[in-house]
Amino acid sequence: MRQHFNLGQFFRDRYKGFLNESYDRHEISVRSTDYDRTLMSAEANLAGLYPPSGQQVFNPNLIWQPVPVHTVPQSEEKLLSFPRADCPRYQQLMNETEHTEEFLNVTATYQDFIDLVRNKTGLNHTNVESVWGVYDTLFCESRHNKTPPDWVTPEVIDKLRFLKDFGFQVTFGVHQQQEKSRLQGGILLGEIVKNLTKMAVPDPKHKLKLMMLSAHDTTVAALQSSLNLFNGKQPPYASCHMFELYRDENGSSTVLMFFRNDSTVDPYPLTLPGCSLHCPLEDFVRITKLSISDDRDKECQLPSQGRDTEVIISLALSGCLLLLLISLLLGVICWQKEPMSNRGYQHVINQEVGEES
Repeated sequence: MRQHFNLGQFFRDRYKGFLNESYDRHEISVRSTDYDRTLMSAEANLAGLYPPSGQQVFNPNLIWQPVPVHTVPQSEEKLLSFPRADCPRYQQLMNETEHTEEFLNVTATYQDFIDLVRNKTGLNHTNVESVWGVYDTLFCESRHNKTPPDWVTPEVIDKLRFLKDFGFQVTFGVHQQQEKSRLQGGILLGEIVKNLTKMAVPDPKHKLKLMMLSAHDTTVAALQSSLNLFNGKQPPYASCHMFELYRDENGSSTVLMFFRNDSTVDPYPLTLPGCSLHCPLEDFVRITKLSISDDRDKECQLPSQGRDTEVIISLALSGCLLLLLISLLLGVICWQKEPMSNRGYQHVINQEVGEES
């Protein structure tokens, strides 16, 4: 809560003169995933961003301005939670990832250590991709000054941290990163690009100036992977990826990005690969299009299913046609080889009386 309150104050200072001094519901839109911690993060952030003044102080003993935070049930969340499990093609890509040389090498190198973690924790399904949960738990406890178990040495923590970061890389990269992005983080990137494009067109009816999304470390990692900017490390608490849209006097627009993952230093500028720091909006849209799916549902289907059906049908039809041609050919050959002398007399049906003659 302190970290997000501090982040809200940072926004207040950074956008002073751009955002209204007091809360204006037309200027800001806030959305969170449907988890207590992300909702509370958003609320703590907004408390730092919009300290009440004047008539907005409804209780002199409470320096707080309520700001709406919107969400949808987690079962309906399609924008902010990653990785999404509703995509067969993504699951296929993950299976392929587990057979890459890089994944197999890490698994082999750390197998004894993973077995140690399984034995010490009692977790039955501990592997390269899931061991991050052990690190996350120990990290949280360390921040609350709890004593770790005896087997958790600094060396153990270092190995857990490496596997945790590798788990993030596996989820959104290592193998077919761009296609994974189109099925995961590209969903959010597409929404951001759509909003940037919309806001670049001046419209006096639109007063919105800030869109805030409160989600998870995996959300940040998925988004940055779709931008080809992920540094391979788990984003820390209160990390913030900022997109800023600037409109020039001549009407052209540029996009700047910054990443704030440390409250003690200024946010780091991020340059989209293939563009400049001040990236023209049209170039930003063109470059990011490679990571944004036009029809995710279609791309999520396993590509082999449709082709296999077509191949089976084609083979069946070809086989039937071939059999028919062979039958006709054999019939012609037999007819041509039959001697005229062996044909003998034939009974002829009298069509008029229906008798043989």
